Amino acid sequence: MGSVNIEPNIVAPDDFYEALIELHQGLSDEQSELVNARLILLLANHIGDLDVLRDAMRRARADIEIG
Repeated sequence: MGSVNIEPNIVAPDDFYEALIELHQGLSDEQSELVNARLILLLANHIGDLDVLRDAMRRARADIEIG
């Protein structure tokens, strides 16, 4: 079973963060949500391994309180 890499792995994390912020500049909340959804699907397709994707989804949802 594959698992998601949770160790720091981005070569230039500050540059990535800046690019992520720039991606959303000038967008409405609805447009930002659409861009996030598209980005998630593109990256999921790039990863391709369903076990890794399920592990990432599980980790992303961990400790989120359901209202």
